[in-house]
Amino acid sequence: MQTNLASWASGTDLGNEADAILRRCVHCGFCTATCPTYQVLGDELDSPRGRIYLIKQVLEGKEPTQSTQQHLDRCLTCRNCETTCPSGVEYGHLVDIGRKIVDERVERSWGDKTKRTLLRKAMLSPMFAPAMRLGQRLRGVLPQSIRRKVPERRDAGPLPQVARHARQVLMLAGCVQPAMMPTIDAATIRVLDAVGIGARIAPGAGCCGAVSFHLDAQDEAVAQMRANVDAWWPLVQDGKVEAIVMNASGCGAMVKEYAHHLRHDPAYAQKAADIVALVKDVAEIVAPHAGLLRSRLPAGTRASFHPPCTLQHWQGLRPLSEQLLVDLGFELQPFADKHLCCGSAGAYSVLNPEIALELRDRKLGAIAVGGPDVILSANIGCIGHLQSGTDTPVRHWVEVVDEQLRRAAQG
Repeated sequence: MQTNLASWASGTDLGNEADAILRRCVHCGFCTATCPTYQVLGDELDSPRGRIYLIKQVLEGKEPTQSTQQHLDRCLTCRNCETTCPSGVEYGHLVDIGRKIVDERVERSWGDKTKRTLLRKAMLSPMFAPAMRLGQRLRGVLPQSIRRKVPERRDAGPLPQVARHARQVLMLAGCVQPAMMPTIDAATIRVLDAVGIGARIAPGAGCCGAVSFHLDAQDEAVAQMRANVDAWWPLVQDGKVEAIVMNASGCGAMVKEYAHHLRHDPAYAQKAADIVALVKDVAEIVAPHAGLLRSRLPAGTRASFHPPCTLQHWQGLRPLSEQLLVDLGFELQPFADKHLCCGSAGAYSVLNPEIALELRDRKLGAIAVGGPDVILSANIGCIGHLQSGTDTPVRHWVEVVDEQLRRAAQG
């Protein structure tokens, strides 16, 4: 499409990037068919095409409003539209630019601003872990609206001595996962140990930055990215680790974008690019060893695999992950609309509960047709969100593999 950027945007880094993306869009509308919010709301402005038009208007000088901001806020950033787009429009990067510009020009209501700030600070606070443990102990008496956000506590189990392995990888400490679902990290360490790989967490590494980035604190998010690069760089530079392994696809998707977000920082651009080259989802690390593990695992576990958007649309790892699960002996049950978002999307389910719950229930309804014994996924947000609407266990696939390996060892 043709563009005519306003003087304040023309020639700037953000303006040039946005202009290049906008010019690739031909407004064909293919994206509307795979946009979750458009399917739920039926409003053109709540589709990628509509949001692209809103962002174009702002960049060309039209003053944004709270309505503009709301339509951008409602985007799940699932990037399903990107895998559908025949023109290769980088919608995810464009909506990041649009949100940043609009948030600088439109004052949020006191209630909205407070909710976003408290949510961000709570998730990143050192008090999150003790608060989560207290919530888990009181889970039975909590109101339903809160209880569905508090997963049941499970024992993480003992960890192996991993320093003995010649092959070593790093893991991301993250922010909420160690407190909400510590079994995921523990299971990852044990499964990697079973294939001869030692996994450890680098001191100083923390949140990937996604929480802050999507809650109006992009500068804070970039500072978190730099902190992680600083924590990983000495080990990466010395060649002591072969990969940085992600077991939350949301974190993996964000870290794989560090090179993009830090590309204009002369002190970090090359380091970030080198870091990104080492980032692997845990499925990518385990897949070459599926045969070794298969001999120790039972066959015929009836499961449905929900591929998070950050796994399938951001990283393109759905085929590899599904094939890995088949190779490990799972009987995967097909279901409709597997490409659509479940409605979790980080903090989205808290800020837009009506849309999030409708998408969750649609997803669970489709999955239920196959009658799985367990629902597998690869991202903590999706796991917690889906579990809040079903009695069928929803687990990270690495947890189930770990449990099966431990049962085999005991038995």
